[in-house]
Amino acid sequence: MSNEIISYLEMCRREGVSLQRGMNFGLGGNHSVILMSLRPNAPYEDELQDGGTVLIYEGHDEPRGPAVPDPKRVDQPEQTSSDRLTQNGLFHRAAQQAKRGKRLPERVRVYEKLRQGVWSYNGVFHLVDSWRQQSNGRAVFKFKLVAVEGDEDLNAPVRLDATRRRVIPTHVKLEVWQRDGGKCVMCSASDELHFDHIVPYSKGGTSVVADNIQLLCARHNIQKRDRIQ
Repeated sequence: MSNEIISYLEMCRREGVSLQRGMNFGLGGNHSVILMSLRPNAPYEDELQDGGTVLIYEGHDEPRGPAVPDPKRVDQPEQTSSDRLTQNGLFHRAAQQAKRGKRLPERVRVYEKLRQGVWSYNGVFHLVDSWRQQSNGRAVFKFKLVAVEGDEDLNAPVRLDATRRRVIPTHVKLEVWQRDGGKCVMCSASDELHFDHIVPYSKGGTSVVADNIQLLCARHNIQKRDRIQ
């Protein structure tokens, strides 16, 4: 369920792998995972566009080492030294194939780091495009992902008719987290939390102001559903 607040360990348990890198292509053969961040000190320039329905995700750098002491000064790699595709290369190939109609869009689960130890599950996205561009004197990868709803069943084929949805802006999530003290507003539970729309989006509610978002535990979030309380 999108808008869920989750810890790093819970993310790893859900995905069945140790998420030690931000790009994880083809987990279980039916989806991929990326970790994003819009924090001021984030290592990559990710951004939400089109009212929060589109994520532009930046590819990842060469690993730091004796041959690459400053990864920010060299082009982001598409292949390794042994000619294998990097994570950039795997995502880029999938995006280009989907763009040309040679495969369905890759289904990608996106987790966002809000602050130390606090992550938000931003839901399922479809990977629809990719390109390389110049940034600060080097070439970086950019990936375009569209936020969708109704495509959470990883055992079913990717739904091309999935409806676009809006991701709650990061600054709103952080404001709500601080205002509600990291606890459910109904029972003060501090685990299994979700960002809930007070007035549901389907009934005219908005995602872009904190006044319409609150923290609810899983139990109260399920009980509320689309009701206006």
